Amino acid sequence: MKEKNLKALDLPELEARVSSWGEPAYRAQQIFRWIWKRGETDISRFTDLPRHFRERLIQEGYHVSSLALIEALHSRDGTVKFLFRTASGHEVETVWIPDGHRRTVCVSSQVGCALKCRFCATGLLGFRANLPAHEIVDQVLQASLYMKERATNVVLMGMGEPLLNWEAVRTAMIMMNRDLGLALGARRITLSTVGIPDRVRAFASLNKQFRLAWSLHAAIQEKREKLIPLARTYPLPELLEAFWTYYKAHRRWVTLEYLHLPGFNDRREDVEALRRLVRKLPSKVNVIPFNPSPGLPFRAPEASETLAFVERLRKVLPHPVTYRVPRGRDVFGACGQLALQRPGGSDAH
Repeated sequence: MKEKNLKALDLPELEARVSSWGEPAYRAQQIFRWIWKRGETDISRFTDLPRHFRERLIQEGYHVSSLALIEALHSRDGTVKFLFRTASGHEVETVWIPDGHRRTVCVSSQVGCALKCRFCATGLLGFRANLPAHEIVDQVLQASLYMKERATNVVLMGMGEPLLNWEAVRTAMIMMNRDLGLALGARRITLSTVGIPDRVRAFASLNKQFRLAWSLHAAIQEKREKLIPLARTYPLPELLEAFWTYYKAHRRWVTLEYLHLPGFNDRREDVEALRRLVRKLPSKVNVIPFNPSPGLPFRAPEASETLAFVERLRKVLPHPVTYRVPRGRDVFGACGQLALQRPGGSDAH
């Protein structure tokens, strides 16, 4: 059966569908613009389409879906966490993060996650579903419509491992980048992954300047395996080779995300191992304080502890080291906290 949801069709698919009806290809561009640029879901309001064409679309059962907003939780720091319901009835979270002139949307690529990383609450949910491309993109659109502001940046750092839903994620990034739609520059779209070598190489082969972040969190193989079960399958040397492929293809540094787990990955041997790794890969290190969540075994560091760790790294690493200030903790919207949780212990399961 042909897909009847126009939002689920990327521009080339829309063009092929429209052409098969004997309509000019630019009709597809008009439809795409109405859906993604203007956020319109009522086909009868696509007023630059001929009336007969709109009527045909409606009569044949075509429609435009939207994620259903269940709840928007506003943090004291301006962060907003959204709970959306998908067409299949799953619930997924998205986070809007204002910072100066930037408006970043942290989107989910899966419902839940199969990887069970010990620092991430999403893994406690287990894997529930992959999101289709249009529902990944629609998180950005619906958050922007709610906030009445245009998103400036997107990070695929929400629920799920993006590279385990690679085909949909690749399409979603391309859709976000289209001028007729959200018109997000490729360099303003970042994918974060714990590392799956063949998929990292596939990402590197894209002819787009999308950014890549590596959820590293430990530069000692044994410690990384304790944090990320998948690390037993893909050891650090193999991952380094894959991420180097990205650098060679795009001449863009990889961002190394390093979660600060006090007493576990901030010791002298950890700093030295990270120094050795950074020397092998053009990269910058982004230190992220662990964000607490029920069921996770680590404690959140004091800000002074993380800042001291950052300074230690800056003294020995040849590349920049940045510090990510926690955002949205009070609504369980910070990194690693997306598990359908609510303040006060309630949840949305």
